[in-house]
Amino acid sequence: MNAAADGTTVLVVDDVDANRLAMGAVLHRAGHRVLPAVSAGEALIELDARFRSGALPDVALLDIGLPDMDGLELCRRMKAHPGIAPIPVVHFSAAAVDSGNRSRGLDAGGEAYLTVPVEPAEIQAVVRAVLRGSRARLEAVAQAERLGRFAYVMASVHAARSAQELADLAAAAVTEITEGPAAAFVFGTDGELCTGSPLLSAHLPVPGAQEAVARVMQRAMAGRAGVRKLLAPVPPWPPGYFPDGLGTVRLLLARSRIDHPPVCFAVPQYPSHDAGTDTLLGQLAHATTTAAESLHLYAEERRTALTLQHSFLPRAVPELVDAELALRYEPATRKAEIGGDFYAALSTPAGLLVGVGDVVGHNLEAATVMVELRHALRAYVVDEQDPVSLVTRLDRMLQRYHPEATATVCLALIEPCTGRALVANGGHIQPLIVPGAGQGEPHYIDCAGPLLGLGLDHPPPTEASLAPGDRLLMITDGLIETRGTDLAVSLEDLRTAAAAAPEGVEELSDALLDRFGHREDDVALLALRLKTRTQPDEASFSSKVTP
Repeated sequence: MNAAADGTTVLVVDDVDANRLAMGAVLHRAGHRVLPAVSAGEALIELDARFRSGALPDVALLDIGLPDMDGLELCRRMKAHPGIAPIPVVHFSAAAVDSGNRSRGLDAGGEAYLTVPVEPAEIQAVVRAVLRGSRARLEAVAQAERLGRFAYVMASVHAARSAQELADLAAAAVTEITEGPAAAFVFGTDGELCTGSPLLSAHLPVPGAQEAVARVMQRAMAGRAGVRKLLAPVPPWPPGYFPDGLGTVRLLLARSRIDHPPVCFAVPQYPSHDAGTDTLLGQLAHATTTAAESLHLYAEERRTALTLQHSFLPRAVPELVDAELALRYEPATRKAEIGGDFYAALSTPAGLLVGVGDVVGHNLEAATVMVELRHALRAYVVDEQDPVSLVTRLDRMLQRYHPEATATVCLALIEPCTGRALVANGGHIQPLIVPGAGQGEPHYIDCAGPLLGLGLDHPPPTEASLAPGDRLLMITDGLIETRGTDLAVSLEDLRTAAAAAPEGVEELSDALLDRFGHREDDVALLALRLKTRTQPDEASFSSKVTP
C-alpha cells in the first residue's frame, strides 16, 4: 500500500455528504490524504483501478448503512480479493451501534468499529492503531518471505560445486539482502580469486583489480579468524566495482581459521544497513566460509584419491603379441566426485585375463577399496584363472574386510590363439563385441551375476568367441549413465557409437570418450582386439611389459 507524499491515504465510503465531509476534515487535519466514495459500487471500482496501478489506500473507513450494499458486505468483498485484503477496514455507523452490530462488523473482516457521533481524537487514534497493526503484519509477511528466500539462498550456497559458482550465489544473495549493488570474492582451490557480481560484465573493472582485492583481503584478515567489518577507501580498494563517485566501500570478511583463505562481501558505504540486514549478512558470510572451506577440503581429498588411483593403475599398456590393447582411466569433470573405477589386464598361463570394475561410492574410501580389489585380483590370478572363481574370491574378500562396501566387476579370460572367451559378471555392464568392418553389428555378451559384497552365488561363466579383427569393449557405467536417461537407451547409444568408430582400439577408445563427454562420474575403459594367429603359441600368453 502506497502513502501519498503528505501522509497515508484513507478511503472514506459514506453516502451522506455531510458525514463524509466531516470525516474527511478530521482525517485531513491529522495529515492523511482522503479518498471519498459515495457508494459501495463506487468504492469497489476505485479499489480495482488503484490495485491495477499499485496505488491502494492504506485504510478504509466504511459506513454500515450504504444504499447499494451494506458496509459489511463491502468489507467481505474487499477481504476476498488477495491484493486488496491487506487494507485494514474500520466500520462506522450512527444507527447500528449495539454490541451485536460491532461483533458482525469484526466477523466480516473489519479491524475496528466506531459508533457515530465520535470525537475526532478517537477517529484519529483508531486510524493510527489499525495502521500500526497493518504495517506490522505486512512487515512480518515481508520478513517471512525474506527469510524464506534467505533459507533457499543458504541451501544453494552449500550446494555450490565450484568457487566461481559460490561467488556468484553469494553475490546474488548479498544483492537480495541489501537491495543494492554487491560483489562477493572467494578464493578457488587453485588460489585464484573468483569474483561474483550481478552488475559486472565478463571483464574486470580495471586491470589488476582482482590482485588488488586479494591484497586487501589478505591484509585485512592477517592473523584473524571470524567475521570482520570495515570501510575500505579507494585506493587501496580498486575502482570500478560500483558506480562512479562511491569513494569508500563497506567490506564484510570472514573465515573460520587463520590458515584458510577468507571470503569477502563488498557493498557501497551508503546507504547504511539496519541491524537485521547486518545479521543476515553475517550469517551468509559464515555459510559462504563453510562452503568455501568444504570445497577446499574436497579438492584436497579428490587430488589424493586421483593420485592413489593413478599410482596403482598400470603406467604402461601391456604389449601383447596376440592382441592390441587400449586402456583408459578418465576422472570426471572438476565438479564431480572421485570414484572407485579400475581396469586390469593380466597375462596368465590360461590366457589373457582382462576386466573392469567399480566400487560403489564417490570418495577416498571407494578409491582405497578399489586398490585392494585390484591387488587381490593380481594375487589370486597366480593360482586361479577361472573368472567365476576369481569373482567369488573377490566377493568373499570384500565381505571379510569391507562388509559395508559393494562393487561391480566383469572379468574375461581369453585364449588369443582361438578367440575363446569365458566371461564372469558381478553386477557390471556387459562387455560389447564390436566386429570388424563388414563383419556384423556390435552386440553385448549375455552375462549377468550379483554385485560383489552380497555373498550371493555366482553363475557359471558365459562363453563367447572373438574372431580376428573383433574388438572387445569393457567400460564402467560412468561413460554412459546420465541422470534421467534409461540405461537401456544409453547402452544402445554406446552400441551405435561403437559401430561408427574407427577400426583401431586406440581410435575406438578416443572416439567413445569424445562422444560421451561431460561425464558426471569417473570412467575406466578397456578395448582389446585379437590379431590373426595361425597356430597356438604359448609364448604369446606372456606380456612384454608386466602390468
